[in-house]
Parts: sequence; structure tokens; C-alpha cells
Amino acid sequence: MPFVNIRIVKEVIADDPKGKKARISKAVTSAIRAETGLGNDDVWVVFEEVNARDWYLGENDVETLRWKK
Repeated sequence: MPFVNIRIVKEVIADDPKGKKARISKAVTSAIRAETGLGNDDVWVVFEEVNARDWYLGENDVETLRWKK
């Protein structure tokens, strides 16, 4: 069975984490089902939320990069 691990910056989904995770999970599951013929219960999706200050692009954390914009 497919196992999908999604790491996402926590602040990106902060305004509706439950709803956004549900919609993302539904879309990912649907794409896998469409290509494999597997059922909903055969696709596992796990979310790992990472604070923007803990996610780096090169030498800069995402929190700092967002403040620069």
C-alpha cells in the first residue's frame, strides 16, 4: 500500500490546518487511486508540520525569507 509523507511549513496551513490537510490528502489519494486502481483505505497519508524558522533554504530559514519579501 502507498504511504505518502507530506512535510509542510506549519504556517502555510495555520488558518485551517484540519481542512487543508483533508483537502490535500483527498487530492493526493485521488491521484494515486486514479493511477493504481487502489481503494481509499489502501493509501496512507501522513503530515509533518515544520515551523518556518526550522525549515531552511540554503543558509536562510523560511521565516526570515518571508519577512524579506
